[in-house]
Amino acid sequence: MLKKVIAVLLLVIASPFIVALLIPESYHVERHIVIKRPVEPVFSYIKYLKNQSNYSKWEQMDPNMEKSYKGEDGTVGFVSTWRSDDPDVGAGEQEIIKIDENKRIDFELRFIEPFQSTDPAYMITEGVSGGTKVTWGFRGNMDYPINLMLLVMDFEQVLGNDLQVGLDNLKEILESPTN
Repeated sequence: MLKKVIAVLLLVIASPFIVALLIPESYHVERHIVIKRPVEPVFSYIKYLKNQSNYSKWEQMDPNMEKSYKGEDGTVGFVSTWRSDDPDVGAGEQEIIKIDENKRIDFELRFIEPFQSTDPAYMITEGVSGGTKVTWGFRGNMDYPINLMLLVMDFEQVLGNDLQVGLDNLKEILESPTN
């Protein structure tokens, strides 16, 4: 009887680790919006990381976050650093790693707090009927066994909603009569 109880307990304890072996360790989130402006002014606006403070949900979560910058904004190698006491914002930096003018900008996000991670993100602009389609995407990775979180938290929805808020804000800014 004791052996059966111990076996059941071991199975209960081990089962999440076994399940984690079967769960992907990566995720990809992408959202898009059409902005009623030509590609050039839209891309020119989004390639400057400092402009993210005007539309990114994460930038707006803590208006008192400390920010610093290195390099020339809108160029490869520019780094934007943030630090916040808000655990949902944390600390990290974002670097422009590639620019394909008027088409795509690639970033490297280096999260420091509340967890450490380095993940790619990007924004793509594409001319479409009526304006510019802007796609904002993010790829993430959660190593075993932390990847169990992908079962209990829908990262695609949570991060996707945040990206969509940012895109909605961007649309409002770029379609305003003052732009």
